[in-house]
Amino acid sequence: MFSRQELEEIEDRSLASYGVRSKDSKGRAYLDKEPDYRTSFQRDRVLHTTAFRRLEYKTQVFINFEGDYFRTRLTHTLEVAQVGRTIARTLGANEDLVEAICLAHYLGHSPFGHAGEFTLRKLMSDFGGFDHNKQSLRIVTELEHRYPEFPGLNLTWETREGMVKHVSEYDITVAREFKTELRGNLETQICNVADELAYTAHDLDDGLRSGMITPQMLDSIALWEILTEAFNWSGPLLQDLERHRMIRKLIGLLVTDMIQTTDTRLIESGVKSALDIQNLTYILIGYSEDMQLRNRELKDFLFSKLYRHYRVVRMQVKAEHILTDLFNAYIAEPLILPDHVQQWIPARGLERTICDYIAGMTDRYAINEHARLHDPSLKP
Repeated sequence: MFSRQELEEIEDRSLASYGVRSKDSKGRAYLDKEPDYRTSFQRDRVLHTTAFRRLEYKTQVFINFEGDYFRTRLTHTLEVAQVGRTIARTLGANEDLVEAICLAHYLGHSPFGHAGEFTLRKLMSDFGGFDHNKQSLRIVTELEHRYPEFPGLNLTWETREGMVKHVSEYDITVAREFKTELRGNLETQICNVADELAYTAHDLDDGLRSGMITPQMLDSIALWEILTEAFNWSGPLLQDLERHRMIRKLIGLLVTDMIQTTDTRLIESGVKSALDIQNLTYILIGYSEDMQLRNRELKDFLFSKLYRHYRVVRMQVKAEHILTDLFNAYIAEPLILPDHVQQWIPARGLERTICDYIAGMTDRYAINEHARLHDPSLKP
């Protein structure tokens, strides 16, 4: 049996100089005895939380009832964690910290994907707003109740910092309490790129599976041409196994390019510590120039042909109506909220209570709740 101290020594020897050591953690908000056989980052798990389980029925692109094989927020989160661990291990970063950040940063997502977040942000514009990064932090620090001694999950400072410094073209940092002048460490940056890499590859996979995207639509996309040439595929039909091979190859191409490019940047930057990386004036991790252009082309294609497909947009419009109706109904008569939710109002205020309640809903629950409130033939 390896003790925690021995595991920390193994970790110290295996990480690069800039990898974050669990033994150097700034600790937790509340004193709590660390296990004898796990490092502090290993203990930062969110798998047992209600918020994590709800991700199974929250939209990634396709709503849950459209098919059992499409990604959900849960499966996407697990795929991000897997990609993140691969990149972290290869670059000498702390993969336990990467996994903890990857698993936790999606907890605050509302139902119905980005459409749900946009709707809640609009509804809460006069009441403090809504941002899923902030909501994720609130969940792990306040809203989840797993321990009698303290609120939240009592995660390490480093995991919480990584969550709030999650940045992508769709997300902005909310890191005011975590030294905004410092960038995220390499572990945080890995989570950021693993997220974008995973949803680009897997949204393409789901788009092809759904039929909203056809192989012929991809003819002029450089990355698709590389994939078809690699497997000598000329169409016109794309079988499931061929699609699986191409998506796997795409992920391999993106991950390999990112690792090789970042390794070169690490050497050229001369960084020796995690703090050195945080003090850089630029984001360290990323693709080569050629791959960045190819990846951008594919993402632009997905935006115009998949995310703006009329079927996806129709569901987004439905989602906005559902959440807006729910919000307004609860505001008009708070007594229709469940008893346990009404108990939150004195501490959180009515609007924030309603926002927390709606943000925690799954797609299915929100749809059913909307029907219960508006269809007199259903039991309330």
